[in-house]
Amino acid sequence: MKRFDAVVIGAGQAGPPLARRLAAAGKTVAIVERKLFGGTCVNTGCMPTKTLVASARVAHVVRRAASYGVTVPGPLEFDLRRAKARADAVSTDARQGVESSLRDTAGVTVIEGHARFTSRDTIEVGEDVLSAERIFLDVGGRARLPRIAGIEEVPHLTNASILQLESLPRHLVIIGGGYVGLEFAQMYRRFGSDVTIVEMGPRVAAREDEDVSSAISGILEGEGIQVRVRAECISVSSDRQGVTARLDCDAGDRTVTGSHLLLAAGRRPNTDDLDLDRAGVAVDARGYIRVDDFLRTNVEGIWALGECNGRGAFTHTAYNDYQIAVANLLEGDPRKVSDRIEAYALYIDPPLGRVGLTDHEARKTGRALLHGKRPMTRVGRAVEKDETQGFMKAVVDAETKKIVGATILGTGGDEAIHGILDAMYAGATSTTLARSVGIHPTVSELVPTLFGELRPLT
Repeated sequence: MKRFDAVVIGAGQAGPPLARRLAAAGKTVAIVERKLFGGTCVNTGCMPTKTLVASARVAHVVRRAASYGVTVPGPLEFDLRRAKARADAVSTDARQGVESSLRDTAGVTVIEGHARFTSRDTIEVGEDVLSAERIFLDVGGRARLPRIAGIEEVPHLTNASILQLESLPRHLVIIGGGYVGLEFAQMYRRFGSDVTIVEMGPRVAAREDEDVSSAISGILEGEGIQVRVRAECISVSSDRQGVTARLDCDAGDRTVTGSHLLLAAGRRPNTDDLDLDRAGVAVDARGYIRVDDFLRTNVEGIWALGECNGRGAFTHTAYNDYQIAVANLLEGDPRKVSDRIEAYALYIDPPLGRVGLTDHEARKTGRALLHGKRPMTRVGRAVEKDETQGFMKAVVDAETKKIVGATILGTGGDEAIHGILDAMYAGATSTTLARSVGIHPTVSELVPTLFGELRPLT
């Protein structure tokens, strides 16, 4: 048995900085990784997909070059193999960086293999037995396969396996109108594939307000993507053209056939093969590890960080989990998950940046609210770039003038939203932002105008 002060299971976005920080505090640390260092973000999430999104945007801009007065000789040709090689290089560099930083850290022992609990403080990794007073789980998640008849018998892709394609699908059918499905839909359409999105609900991006969902649909449909909503995929089968999905729908064709099928119907945590029951660690009905506001599980000495705890499915929330754990354990600072303001982006083009509550969620609080909305057609920077799709909007507490939430769907929205997010963390009011002076010409300069034109939200 090898004894450590702490064992970290998983080398995603929370585990490695936690291991390094504990080692810097004089602790002996083992970090266990069974597959790829860096977790989802580095290997099958943010880094490779946003690299491909960048390639897709270049293709899109080239197609529009004439409208900017630029002549491009010859027809556009897209080389997925080269785009994939670039994405692979970005991921590989990041993955190797994470691994080497851990191996070079004094006090950290890197162990490769599959970890399983044997008791509350003991873990087996192959023939190694590790014991520690403190154990941290950062095991991430993976694509969830929907319950569709025939799904096991047909070739299908997930967000991970689609990254291995080196030739373009003739027609990509995507099951799921959430964020993963939407990003791949626009990406592959811009690469040159026909694309159909099949969403069982009444709209895509269902967690957003209806005006946001509608605008997103319009953006995608404007690029030639077929968006099928209220269409549940009930079975799939193979044929000579690829894969046919049979739909339960109120309108439109009852089948859709594509050369490739992408399943983008949610995520599940990687907690089903850790033998958590041997340690007594509680999970919810979906397999996510239950944690309190300080990321502690129900078992003393065991914490869960990152996607596997169900408190955030983003790189930035996983890293914040690391910060919360370190603040409580080493710095005497009682930071909590509930201090975090929800914020994220959807990387279609133009992107969506979101912070705080949606209009719908804000209304449910029962508070008197103020609201502002401005189309991107009235944002000079967007007009100059000829990228005027979308809008920005915000909702504010009418009594305190505290900012409740904001959305920017438009060019630069993923960056411009941070000015509002920072103001919310600082406790600034809408009045403060309304009186600020931004730089012209930017998207952010219209944020003061947005907050200066607030009206009661009905």
